[in-house]
Amino acid sequence: MTTEEIDLNDALEREDIDVYETDLGEWVLQVADDTPSHIVGPAMHLTREEIADLFNERFDPDEPFETAEELTRFARDHLGERIREADVGITGANFIAAESGTMTLITNEGNARKCAVTPDTHVAVAGVEKLIPSARDLEPFVDIIAKSATGQPISQYVTMLTPPTDSPTLDFDEPDEPLANAGPDHESVDSSATGDGPESDREFHLVLLDNGRLDMREDDQLRETLYCIRCGACSNSCANFQAVGGHGFGGETYSGGIATGWEAGVHGQDSAAEFNDLCTGCTRCVDACPVKIDIPWINTVVRDRVNRDAEPEAYDFLVDGLTPDAEAGGLDLGKRFFGNVGTAAKLGSATAPVSNWLAETGPVRTLLERTLGIDRRRELPTFQRESLVDWFETRGGADASRKRAERAAVRGDGSDIDREVVLYPDVYTNYVDTDRGKAAVRTLETLGIPVSVPDLPESGRAPLSQGMVATADRQASRLYGAVAEDLDAGRDLVVVEPSDLAAFQREYERLLPERSFERIRDNSYEICEYVYGLVENGADAELLSTGSDAGDDHADGDRGEPIAYHSHCQQRTLGLEAPTTALLERCGYAPQTSSVECCGMAGSFGYKREYYEVSMDVGDRLAREFEGAETVVASGTSCGDQLETLLERTVPHPIEILAPDR
Repeated sequence: MTTEEIDLNDALEREDIDVYETDLGEWVLQVADDTPSHIVGPAMHLTREEIADLFNERFDPDEPFETAEELTRFARDHLGERIREADVGITGANFIAAESGTMTLITNEGNARKCAVTPDTHVAVAGVEKLIPSARDLEPFVDIIAKSATGQPISQYVTMLTPPTDSPTLDFDEPDEPLANAGPDHESVDSSATGDGPESDREFHLVLLDNGRLDMREDDQLRETLYCIRCGACSNSCANFQAVGGHGFGGETYSGGIATGWEAGVHGQDSAAEFNDLCTGCTRCVDACPVKIDIPWINTVVRDRVNRDAEPEAYDFLVDGLTPDAEAGGLDLGKRFFGNVGTAAKLGSATAPVSNWLAETGPVRTLLERTLGIDRRRELPTFQRESLVDWFETRGGADASRKRAERAAVRGDGSDIDREVVLYPDVYTNYVDTDRGKAAVRTLETLGIPVSVPDLPESGRAPLSQGMVATADRQASRLYGAVAEDLDAGRDLVVVEPSDLAAFQREYERLLPERSFERIRDNSYEICEYVYGLVENGADAELLSTGSDAGDDHADGDRGEPIAYHSHCQQRTLGLEAPTTALLERCGYAPQTSSVECCGMAGSFGYKREYYEVSMDVGDRLAREFEGAETVVASGTSCGDQLETLLERTVPHPIEILAPDR
C-alpha cells in the first residue's frame, strides 16, 4: 500500500522499466488495470470467474483457466520467472527495528522474501511509522497482525532480515556454478568480512517515507492513524464497507474506516471528504482494531475540518446566529439540520399533530429532499404532543415518583436498594417514542427506585455525527453543568438511547475536563443494564412483565418465551448487550440475538438520499435474520425504526416489554 500511495509503478514505467507486482491480488489488479479495494485483500471485489476470464483473455492459455488451483499454479510459475529475471526487488516492511535495522516481512505467499533475496538489489519502502525501537518489541505485533487481518494464529511467512544480508548473489543462468561467496564447504559466509573469495554484488536501499506522516505525528487528532498496522480489521467489521466495497468507501489509496485518517494525512482533506460520510460512528471498528485506534473520532474530526473549509453558501446569512449551533458558515444545510435535530423535534412536538400531517404531504417531502437531502421514501418520525418531560410533571414529578417507589417498598413489591435515578430524556425518547421513557419510569418505580426526568440539554451526539465538534463540545459542557448537582447527591444517570450513553462514556473524554468526564462516565448507565443490576442486587424480577414461562422449570431446549433482540452498535461496543440478554432471560424470555452487527440506519445516515440504498441494503440482512420471529425488540432508536420499516411491524425497546402494566 505504501508504493501504491506514491504511485511508484507509474513512475518506474514512465522510465521504461518493466514492473511486476508479485502479491497475487496486486498482480491480478495490475493485469486488470485496477486499484486495490482492501488493505489486505486488494482484489477482494473480483470473483474467481472474473479473474479466470481476465487471465484467459490476457494470456491465451492452451486450455482455459477455470479453477482456483489452475489460476494459482499459473500465477506462481509466471511470477516466479519474473522474480528470477528481475534486476531489482522492491518490498515494503511491516516493521523495522531502529536498533539493528532488522526489517520484518509478513506474508502468506512468500513473495516478499523472494523479492528481497533473489535479485541483486533490494529496495525496501516503508513509512516512518513502521519504526519500532528494537527486535525485542516485535513479538506483540507479529502476534496480532495475522489474527486481526485473516484470523490466522500467525502468517505463513515471517521473515526477518538485517541488511546488508549475507545471502549470496544467485545466477539462474548458470545453476551449476558455485555461489559467488560460498566457502570451501559450500556454506554461505560473509566474504567481505573474511576476505576470502569475491565480494558480493548485492545492494540494499531503505527508503523511509514521510509524505505527511511527520505532520500527522504533530496533529493531536490524526496522530492515532499512525498506530495502524494495516490489518484491515476496521473494514472487515464495517457494515457500510461490506455494502459498497473499498472503491466506494475509500480515497486515492486507502479504504475503510481508517482510510479517512490516512487520506487526510497523505493526500489531503479533499480526498477524505469524498467518502468520509460513509462512516456512521457506530464504533464497531473500535472493538475490532487490535491497537484500539479511535477511528470514529478521527472520522468526526476530519468531517469537522471539511465542514469548516467549505465555502459559505448564499443562504448562510439566514441561519447564521439564528441556529443554536456553534458552527461557522459553509456548513451543508442538511448537516446543520441533523446537527440541530433537537430544536426541530421540540418544534415538531409543540405543533403536533399539524407538524406530522404536513411532514407527510407531497410538497413538503419534495422540499425536504431538495433542501435537506431527506429521502422521500424514508418514513419520518411521528412527534408526540406531550413530551416525556411534560408527562412526568403531569403525573406529579419527582415527589410523586418517590412516593410510588416508597409504596412499592412498603408493599414488598420493590427492593430496599437505596438508589435514585435521573432518567435522561434524549431527543427521540422525549419527543417521539415517549412510551419507552414511560416504561423506564414505571419499571424503576416498581423496583423501588425514585425517578426524576428533568428537562436536560442535548448530549451532543447529533452534532458529533455531522462533524460539528464545537457544537457538541458546548452541549457536553451544558449537560454536565445541568447534572453535576445530581451527581454530587449520588444519583445515577440512566439513559434509554445507547448512542447518548456512548457520548457520555466515550466522546466526553475529548470534550470535558478529565475529572468531569470520569464523574459522568462512572455514574451513567443504560436502562436495561441498570435494571439487571437491580435484579442482581435483590430486586424481584417477577415484578416485571415476564415471559409466559417465567419461573417454570424448563425441559432441555425449552428456555422460555422466544424473543428476537437486536442490540445497538454502540451498546455492543460498550459491552452492554449481555446485561440486556441476561435480563430478558431472568424475566422468562429466550432471546435470539442478531449476528448482524448493524441495522444500517445509523441515525441521520438512513434519512439521507445519497445513502438510502446503502442503508436499506445493510438493514435487509438484519431483517432476513428476524423475519420469522414473533416478537422483535431493539435497543436503539435507529435500529427500531429500520426494523419496523423492513418487517412492517412494531419493534419496541426491550424495556417496553419488561415494564409492568401500571
